[in-house]
Amino acid sequence: MHEIDNILRILEETKIAIETANYSKIKNLSNQTINTASLTQDPDNINVAVIVYSLNKIFERENYKNYPEWKKLSKTIISSLEDSIEDLEKNNLNDFRKDFENIRVCLKKISGKLKEYIQEVFRKAQINKASRIYEHGISMEQTAKLLGITMFELADYAGKTGIADVSESKTLDAKSRIKLAEEIFG
Repeated sequence: MHEIDNILRILEETKIAIETANYSKIKNLSNQTINTASLTQDPDNINVAVIVYSLNKIFERENYKNYPEWKKLSKTIISSLEDSIEDLEKNNLNDFRKDFENIRVCLKKISGKLKEYIQEVFRKAQINKASRIYEHGISMEQTAKLLGITMFELADYAGKTGIADVSESKTLDAKSRIKLAEEIFG
């Protein structure tokens, strides 16, 4: 795992944001892991990015708090975050991975419409985070493999959002691009 201190901070702030219902902060915290995930292609960083982003999407839906399973789900997520934080503080990465994965397992055990919604949230979170990694210059094939999605899903999402057309650095204007193309292709 790369940048353990940063992941620890993100998980601590995510836990606080859930407890204080500051859900917009959770999305921002997820985005903070993408740069490291893109550079290192580290599965732990990617997993944190996907799950934290998913938690944002799940907790921001007020109507799901009316489901009977919600309180148990919420408590399990908080407890798993606390355990994951404690594991990282002790530099126990194996237990961290187990405790953090417990969040995903807990979400899979839910039944009914809430389960369907949460499964869809995780799938979309994987695609969203894949697009962000792809935006950082990792190949589409490698990004799709890292996130467990198809290249078609990533290409479709990137095409709809224009991510494939965006560069982290300043883009060239049309005149400069033409000049560059002429230089390259003679």
